[in-house]
Amino acid sequence: MRCGKEELLLYAVTDRSWLHGDTLYHQVEQALDGGATFVQLREKELDEESFLSEAVELKSLCRRYHVPFVINDNIDIAMEVDADGVHVGQSDRNAAEVRKILGPDKIIGVSAQTVEQALEAERMGADYLGVGAVFPTGSKADADDVSRETLTAICKAVHIPVIAIGGIQKSNIRELSGTGICGIAVISALFAQSDIKSAARDLKALTKKLFKRYS
Repeated sequence: MRCGKEELLLYAVTDRSWLHGDTLYHQVEQALDGGATFVQLREKELDEESFLSEAVELKSLCRRYHVPFVINDNIDIAMEVDADGVHVGQSDRNAAEVRKILGPDKIIGVSAQTVEQALEAERMGADYLGVGAVFPTGSKADADDVSRETLTAICKAVHIPVIAIGGIQKSNIRELSGTGICGIAVISALFAQSDIKSAARDLKALTKKLFKRYS
């Protein structure tokens, strides 16, 4: 298996919105110090040259922590830096097309909001699913809401790991217990916090307790 459930326990998705003079490298390092188990570099507005430079640095950092590192959407950047894989949305290339480009050994994550999308992604060769938004979120303006019932149904329908994303905070993680997910993907719950390392440590401990069969 290219991506184990334990690696998806605390999945950190980067966002430059909260840098405030800090560097993304430093913030991701803090998240890793606190126990983040997976990192996705997500850049929607950065120019290609800066994106590439950042990807090289963060890939090296994640290697040091032995944590998987994937790129959101940009397959070319992922290939150029030899990232561990990519994460694609419903409007991007499907998992089968991405697999042809990246080869058999890379991780492919796919966003899904319905059981049909989830089953199709699994059939196309996705390694894991990111399902959401499970709570209201300001990080992704285009995110559709996914109910607890749908999240649970997706987890029951597929055989690949499912993580929840969207508006997840320390205060609402417990609401996801029993849905069948193996971890959480977080953005502001990490990177909007004044102490990212402590936030990661707390989130991981809480998530591990709720989903301890995968720890």
